[in-house]
Amino acid sequence: MKVLWGNQIVDREDVRIDIEDRGYQFGDGIYEALRIYNGEPFMFDEHYARLERSAKKIKLILPFTKLALKANLYQLIAAEQLTEGGAYLQVTRGMTGPRDHSIPKSTETKAVLTANLFEYDRPLAMQKTGLTGCVVPDQRWLHCDIKSLSLLGNVLSLNAAEEQGYQDALLVRDGFFTEASASNLWFVFGDTFYTHPDGNLVLPGITKLHLLDLIRMAGLKVSETPVPVEKLQAADEIFVSNSIWEVVPIVSVDGKPVGTGKLGPKTKLLQEKYIASTKA
Repeated sequence: MKVLWGNQIVDREDVRIDIEDRGYQFGDGIYEALRIYNGEPFMFDEHYARLERSAKKIKLILPFTKLALKANLYQLIAAEQLTEGGAYLQVTRGMTGPRDHSIPKSTETKAVLTANLFEYDRPLAMQKTGLTGCVVPDQRWLHCDIKSLSLLGNVLSLNAAEEQGYQDALLVRDGFFTEASASNLWFVFGDTFYTHPDGNLVLPGITKLHLLDLIRMAGLKVSETPVPVEKLQAADEIFVSNSIWEVVPIVSVDGKPVGTGKLGPKTKLLQEKYIASTKA
C-alpha cells in the first residue's frame, strides 16, 4: 500500500512518526476525508478551503500549497490505481519535545502530512434502507467547526447509541439538534428542508454545502435553522450527509419510525441529484 508522507509517495511500512508528535500526544492536528469518483477527488477545492480554515483557527501553518497537495494526491491515486473510493489526509503540528502544552512557534516545528486512499463503493443498501438513531446529549467541545483530530466526543456519542442498539446518535445541545455522530443532520417538515446553520456548534460539511446548492437550484425550500428536540415526532423525514456516505436516511429514532419508517421521497430526490452531480 502506498501513502503520502510529507511530499513523498512511499510504502506504508516506511512511514515514521515520532512518539512526541503533537498529533499523537495532544490530538493537535486537523484532517479531511473526501470521495474519489472515477479517479477524481470530488470537491477538492472546497475540502482544501476548509482545511485552510481549520489550520488558521488552530494557528497551524500548512506545509504545502493547494497545487502541491492536489498534484501529490493525483500521484497517489495513480500509484494505487484507485477509481472509486476515498482519501483520508491529516496534518499534525509535528514534533517538539520535551512535551509541552504551549503551541510552539512556527520556527520550532514543522507540520507533518500523511494521506492514504481506500476503496469504497457507494453504500446503496444503506442509502435505501437507512439507519436507526437515538437522541444523545451533545457533550463535545465548543469548536466543532474545526475539523480536529480530537474526535473522542464523537466516538463516545456513537458508542452511547450503539450500546442501546442503535446505529447513530442524533446530538442535542440546549434543546436543539446539532449533528449526528459523524455527519450533518437534516430534517424535512412538509415541503421544507431544515439543517443547523454553520457556526462553532457544527462542522461546515462539504456535502452539506453541496446539498444546499442542489436544493436551491431545484427551486426547493430550505432553512438553515436549528430544529428543537420537541419537534422530532413531527418530522416527515430525517437524513444525514457526509462525504463518504453521501445521503442516508434515518428511518427511526428511539425506536419510533420517522414518517413512514422508510426512505422518504425528498431524501430520495436529494440522493439522486447528488449522485448525478458526482457523474457530471
